[in-house]
Amino acid sequence: MFEKLSQLPDDPILGLMVAFGEDSNPNKIDLGVGVYKTEQGDTPVMESVKQAERDIWELEQTKLYIGPAGAPEFSTAMRSLLLGSSHPALIDNRVATIQTPGGSGALRVAAELAKKGNPNATIWVSDPTWGNHIPLLSDTGLQIKTYPYYDVASHGVNFDGMMATLTQAKAGDLVLLHGCCHNPSGADLSQQQWQAVTQLANKKGFTPFIDIAYQGFGEGIEEDAYGVRLMAEQLPELLIASSCSKNFGIYRERTGSVLVVSKNATQAQACASQLARIVRGIYSMPPSHGAAVVAHILQNDSLRQHWLDELDTMRKRIFQLRGQLLEQLSKKGASSDFSFITQQSGMFSFLDISPAQVQRLRDEFSIYMTGDSRINVAGVNSHNIDYLSSAIVSVL
Repeated sequence: MFEKLSQLPDDPILGLMVAFGEDSNPNKIDLGVGVYKTEQGDTPVMESVKQAERDIWELEQTKLYIGPAGAPEFSTAMRSLLLGSSHPALIDNRVATIQTPGGSGALRVAAELAKKGNPNATIWVSDPTWGNHIPLLSDTGLQIKTYPYYDVASHGVNFDGMMATLTQAKAGDLVLLHGCCHNPSGADLSQQQWQAVTQLANKKGFTPFIDIAYQGFGEGIEEDAYGVRLMAEQLPELLIASSCSKNFGIYRERTGSVLVVSKNATQAQACASQLARIVRGIYSMPPSHGAAVVAHILQNDSLRQHWLDELDTMRKRIFQLRGQLLEQLSKKGASSDFSFITQQSGMFSFLDISPAQVQRLRDEFSIYMTGDSRINVAGVNSHNIDYLSSAIVSVL
């Protein structure tokens, strides 16, 4: 049995983690792994999360299973966070929600639901996209196609190319969209572009499938949910996969959710039952702790405000780092124009340098990033920005 299995190559991101850990250069810089980091290079537990955990420790009375659908209070809180408390889809009971093990679990469960609804569906994925999207989604057996998204020349969205390709999407197909802070490019759709994609979905009959993993890291909690809320209001069907890993900093707790917006309440109930069956057949029950923390924070006014303040500080720090990196590169005489770095959102940006230059940064300077030159801006700080900018300029 097992002798037929061959060894697979390392995941690019996980391989970077291993290589970085083995590097003995004291000046090494990790710009690959997509986690938030402080000025000291740490990924700390947020104070609001610490307080929520203390409260839960005092109040929790049992460790019983929470059921395949997860904790009801978590689902209620996530619906409100993503859609707003008075969204028409919520008022009409058109939304089914289920708790999942992280955003990755949400993506897979949502794709499994789509397969049950239409086994012949195609999922259209942006080019480029997060490295794990295609493995996660294609393993369901659904066909994957790509649409143009990032334009290297403008360092922004190739919206004309995107729209031209999506006219080929058929009714019953899915179109995967990044809700905000596009990973890996940092180039996001404008509100006008969200409106245009919504109109196209209505016309063609495809179902948008929104992955929103960085709500709060772009322009703000409410602003980053614009596309989600618009499509949930104007379209008959919508899939939403969300993650709490980044904006609550609870990466290892694996906390996410799936929201399914249906045409009516009856279909929403049917989707809820199908989601529960899918979960029961894969992992049976989701973990409890992270969801309990998120629900406690979102349902407590003072804790929620504390969390929002912490998240605001994180978002502003990343924005400031973008400006500081641009300033340093310009000051050191970079031959390329890097002004696009300050025009993008979230933790990620392409440097748009060649794979050979990326390799030189790793070999000569111990600066680690993915081969397509995607960097995690949060990995930059006042201690390494001079070394980093000098190294980048030297390989241009």
